[in-house]
Amino acid sequence: MDLKVAFVIVCLCAFAITSTEAGIAKCCITTQKIPKRLLLKVQRWKEQTSDGACDIRALVLHLKGRDRPMCVDLSYKKYLERLMRKQHSKRGAYRA
Repeated sequence: MDLKVAFVIVCLCAFAITSTEAGIAKCCITTQKIPKRLLLKVQRWKEQTSDGACDIRALVLHLKGRDRPMCVDLSYKKYLERLMRKQHSKRGAYRA
């Protein structure tokens, strides 16, 4: 009987740990300066706001050849948007 109780407790603890990890937000703690040419490797990005679970505003960049996202200052946003518009217009120009 004691073994069954211990097993149930272990299962409940494992369930509690895995369910709380899913609820923890992944936030940028600091931002870093990068060379603007590195923005050419951006596959996707999102803006982190400071009004939710995260403390600072930042751009979260997902780069080619890098497993982890990179956090940069919001000042790169205008360069990134300009670059994305330029790349998007180039793709559209080649379509027939």
